Amino acid sequence: MSDAPRLYVVHCIDTEGPLTEDVAATFARLENIFGLKLEASAATLARLQRGEIDLGGREEQVARVVAPRLLQYNNSWSDVRAMLDEALSPAFRNRMVDDFGRGWTYSWHCMDHAGYSDNPRRKDLGYGNVFRFYRQMLAETGSLHDELNWHFHPLSFSRNPLQCATSYVNSYDVLMQVLCRRIVDEGWFPAANRPGFHSERPDSHAFLEQWIPFDYANQYYDGVDDGQPDLTRGRFGDWRRASPSWRGYRPAHDDYQAEGSCRRWIFRCLNVGTRFNELQSRHVEQAYEEAARHGSAILAFADHDYRDLRPDVHYVRDLLQTARGKFPGVKLAFAGAVEAARAHTAAMNPAASHDELDLSLEVRNGIVDIRVRQGTVFGPQPFLALKTVGGSYHHDNLDVHLPGRAWTYTLDEQTLRPNEVQTVAVAAAGRDGSTCVRRATIP
Repeated sequence: MSDAPRLYVVHCIDTEGPLTEDVAATFARLENIFGLKLEASAATLARLQRGEIDLGGREEQVARVVAPRLLQYNNSWSDVRAMLDEALSPAFRNRMVDDFGRGWTYSWHCMDHAGYSDNPRRKDLGYGNVFRFYRQMLAETGSLHDELNWHFHPLSFSRNPLQCATSYVNSYDVLMQVLCRRIVDEGWFPAANRPGFHSERPDSHAFLEQWIPFDYANQYYDGVDDGQPDLTRGRFGDWRRASPSWRGYRPAHDDYQAEGSCRRWIFRCLNVGTRFNELQSRHVEQAYEEAARHGSAILAFADHDYRDLRPDVHYVRDLLQTARGKFPGVKLAFAGAVEAARAHTAAMNPAASHDELDLSLEVRNGIVDIRVRQGTVFGPQPFLALKTVGGSYHHDNLDVHLPGRAWTYTLDEQTLRPNEVQTVAVAAAGRDGSTCVRRATIP
């Protein structure tokens, strides 16, 4: 069985916690997408859902946006917890098991809601709130195979959370705060990304290439825009030129959609439980065929925790069950995003080093010394995070003493004096997807 082809199934969840949307907000969204000005009422909404209002040929598109299931939000953490009480249970997970006896597995790509100018959807604002909730839930339920991973939404010019954006540079202050706090406060560093709004651009491409080895981002959809008017022509999640393969690719330096020689792996990841780029039976069979032909492939799909994800699990299970019988030689494996990517890339390149990353951190007389004890750092340097005595968080570059092996940082009047610093932390992912975090408290 160990030598048989494997299809890894990865359920990525853009994990953002609860939100609300009343009827007036739904109609405001329709006006923004389609330019429709309609009476905001429950009766009008029901007619739109049934396709009973003449919209000049756009009836089906509008109905997809306001489908009843898409408007049933988890409005509170109590709603989320009620969903998870079943979704994380062994009984629910094991309604379908893989060929290794494992039940359904989730990858929770946790986001921080910070830097907003307003909060009309009543999201849980604050650094680490969503991450800590899920870390606790997974501990309480003994969800040993689930993973906590990375998700970030760039902020718009106005920092209005209802507006979409693609620029990491314009959001860099919040981005650095999130990462610094995850490292210092939670002792955690990411190895797998799910991009906000499914979007990458040259600046986020460069950022990810420094830090995160696995990227579940590619939304190539059979060469067409399967979107709504607000999502066509490559706006936001532009993957029109990317690979249709379920085996992943390394991107080019100047084009994240083209294959090249960059370090990180980008994997295809379609949607479930939403209005566009939805995973279909043909995609599942394509993934099975690639696994059968090449020995390994990853079927990945994404949805959100602010809607009930249980119907999405049932939907994908049905797709898998139908395809499974057509490919008896391929072993199905439920896995987290990092676990699947590590196993898949190791199968593609058995000669590569897969030693777990291990770093050392020493702080003495204002000199921070970082060294690699084992493994290989994914990017050019580990990530340095500093927390001051006053409670502020900072990131800075390191001085390179031995490329890929040793770095230093100096605490002095040019940076922060040692007596101003409470915690020094360094973190990195290895090229194999392992991670290491080291923290030191300044006496």
